Amino acid sequence: MSVREEPRTTRAAAESAPGYRARHTLPLRVEALRQWRRRRTLVMGGILVALPFVLVIAFAVGGGPSDDRGGGGRITLMDVATQSAANFAATCLFVSAGFLLVIPVALFCGDTVASEASWSSLRYLLAAPVPRWRLLWSKLAVALGFSLAAIVLLPLVALAVGSVAYGWGPLHLPTGGTLSAAPLPRLALATGYVFVSQLVTAGLAFWLSTRTDAPLGAVGGAVGLTIAGNVLDAVTALGDWREFLPAHWQFAWADALQPQLEWGGMLRGAAVSTAYALVLFALAFRGFARKDITS
Repeated sequence: MSVREEPRTTRAAAESAPGYRARHTLPLRVEALRQWRRRRTLVMGGILVALPFVLVIAFAVGGGPSDDRGGGGRITLMDVATQSAANFAATCLFVSAGFLLVIPVALFCGDTVASEASWSSLRYLLAAPVPRWRLLWSKLAVALGFSLAAIVLLPLVALAVGSVAYGWGPLHLPTGGTLSAAPLPRLALATGYVFVSQLVTAGLAFWLSTRTDAPLGAVGGAVGLTIAGNVLDAVTALGDWREFLPAHWQFAWADALQPQLEWGGMLRGAAVSTAYALVLFALAFRGFARKDITS
């Protein structure tokens, strides 16, 4: 039996039932606990926690990043990674923002509706009755919450590991100078921007999750399209058109780690990313409201 639209009599009876409140169906805490207990959540958390330890071991074995710097080469955050815990946390963001942090966002947002469809439980949720908008809202809110937690987890673990391995100190800039007064607020701003820049991936994954019954298809499609955006941004022949690509601004958070805080790139990047994400979220809600649910 397909579920395209709840019968009017059923909806009317549900809405008039004593104690029924559409906004109280599928509470966020219930959905959050369900997602927390998933194996993929624990595996992804373990990978993010392990990354700082892997980098510390790599720097110890290789003798430190500054030992490999060539004369006249471009200086990056990698060259000052072992100067302090703040530098180490910034380096972890630098090496993971382009790809690694894309995966948990795509995973949490792409595995929302599609996983229910693959388990053949989606139609039973809607028959509870849980309104479609409430189902999507609960799943999207929890998915974005877990995505934010994953992005915040990495620099927090890096700060702890870096404090033990390299000691606490100011943020040393690759171009010279330090940020001794407010390294933590700058790192928090950079981390927040990384999350905002990943909203496009979240929107792609969530929209695909409402269009397919295969969770891996939604997750893989979002990651693939994000990589395609990075490839297009590398095509310099596109000129100023690249500024309309979210990938063009994915490292604008580095402006937060300058002696003088630069807002221009981050504001433009946040505007582009948010605009794309809102359109994709709207498409997901609109398409799901009209979709024939058979799973």
